[in-house]
Amino acid sequence: MKLDGLGLFVRDMPGMVRFYRDVMGFEIREEENAENVYLVKDGTLFMLYRRTDFEKMTRRSYAYATGIQGHFEIALQAENFAAVDATYARVVERGATPVLPPETEPWGQRTCYVADPEGNLIEIGSFQKK
Repeated sequence: MKLDGLGLFVRDMPGMVRFYRDVMGFEIREEENAENVYLVKDGTLFMLYRRTDFEKMTRRSYAYATGIQGHFEIALQAENFAAVDATYARVVERGATPVLPPETEPWGQRTCYVADPEGNLIEIGSFQKK
């Protein structure tokens, strides 16, 4: 088997489509009210599934975390340290929830965290100083 992609089960499809398209810069071609959104981001399949549609398809209910939750992260690689800082500032200005401002970690990575409107963590980082 090989990893094919990542899917998020979302409560508010229009809000999440706007966030990943307008704030994070993902190229999303589906309408905001689509049942499911499929896109490829840098060679990785990224999917948004409406929770109610997925539950109907699988014929069961699920429990979902609320608030900013730490079950997993979406990791995005920036070109260099300056790009980490600039990207963080841009996405927070556009509406991402700040979690951890950019800082350089002891292992040499410049990293920061924001959250999407449903509390999923997004890391923006780089190991390249210049």
